[in-house]
Amino acid sequence: MKKIRSFIFITMTGFVLSLSAFQQPGAFSSKSATDTLKITLPSNFPQPVYSFKQNPVTTAGFALGKTLFYAPVLSSDQSVSCSSCHRPSGAFSNYDVPLSSGVKGCKGERNAPPLFNLAWQKELMWDGRIGSLTDVPTNALTNPCEMNNNMDSILNVLRRDPIYPDLFQKAFGKDGITQKTLLNALTQFTSMMISANSRYDKFVRKEKGGNFTAEEEAGYILFKKECSNCHTEPFFTDGSYRNNGLDLVSKDRGRDSLTNLIADKGKFRVPSLRNTEITKPYMHDGRFSSLKQVLAHYANDVQNHSNLDPLLKKDNKMGIRLTVIEQGQLITFLKTLTDVDFINDRRFNNH
Repeated sequence: MKKIRSFIFITMTGFVLSLSAFQQPGAFSSKSATDTLKITLPSNFPQPVYSFKQNPVTTAGFALGKTLFYAPVLSSDQSVSCSSCHRPSGAFSNYDVPLSSGVKGCKGERNAPPLFNLAWQKELMWDGRIGSLTDVPTNALTNPCEMNNNMDSILNVLRRDPIYPDLFQKAFGKDGITQKTLLNALTQFTSMMISANSRYDKFVRKEKGGNFTAEEEAGYILFKKECSNCHTEPFFTDGSYRNNGLDLVSKDRGRDSLTNLIADKGKFRVPSLRNTEITKPYMHDGRFSSLKQVLAHYANDVQNHSNLDPLLKKDNKMGIRLTVIEQGQLITFLKTLTDVDFINDRRFNNH
């Protein structure tokens, strides 16, 4: 993989003008605000599921999407933005908050997942109810416990705003402010949230800075033996839906809320372990506040749910029985999945 290239970011609505000789995976370049941006995909990733051709990312479109992502104007009382629940410092998760609060303090039912590598996800949300990246914002915009709004109201507010008509015109020309251009702008921003420059990534790409310690290597070996069936590399999820024995009887129907199949009750999408060090709390309801608690669950507290994943019940033994030392080694490895470059990437931060 070529690591040395030149690229320029154009200044617009908070975009930072910068010039660099090192292009990170997921970076892009452009000559003007209307050019389609050239996207560099990570060499250790397959081709994305999402087609960038259907909604080409431009400097103006990306900048508009970023402005909208941080704008509380999209919520019914203009108090909540997308970034309220998806914080850059937590890899765009709601770091340290089990259940997010929307307008008027309404409490959600599931933990807000982190946002990165969305272009490689065939289905989104904990239960997989959304099959298109472009459709994801609609759920947050209209959910009564999130932004509690409707599309007509949002579009009317944006059209009356002194700033947005010009930004939409620059990004989409004569199409103006429509539901399609609103969703396309947000998608141009979120589709570019590519996290692929952790120390693990440098290790597998044999790049400088990708060395593992002996403990990290031991943890990696354990991971491949005990965890990789569900948390498959390079995304550290296989995208499937599984019951991991959190409860004997599921309070949240999980995947069943979409499929209405008893066999899907209590099943949730396997989350990515990338950036897991900074995306706590864990599980669909945020019940565990540390990785130690997560591994303790798998070692000692897996419940024999009727839909328990077979991988967690072998030879009449429940869970994944790692010793305390092995758990420590595994956590040490998981920390190599933290992508500091992504977290600090000023393209995505609102400053």
